[in-house]
Amino acid sequence: MKADIHPAYQEIEVTCSCGNVFKTRSTLTKSALHLDVCASCHPFYTGKQKIVDTAGRVDKFRQKYGVK
Repeated sequence: MKADIHPAYQEIEVTCSCGNVFKTRSTLTKSALHLDVCASCHPFYTGKQKIVDTAGRVDKFRQKYGVK
């Protein structure tokens, strides 16, 4: 391998919106990373459905199509 062409591989802290915090290694220049979904809160791993309602889209859909 050529010397001095690879980015620095450092330890960073990852924070999820659910509150889960863990450390990993990355080539990011920042020391922290913020995620919306991680393995602790992802529906595939938890078995629970999580609806992220932005701007009331679910309610608009239910009103438009009459889901009762």
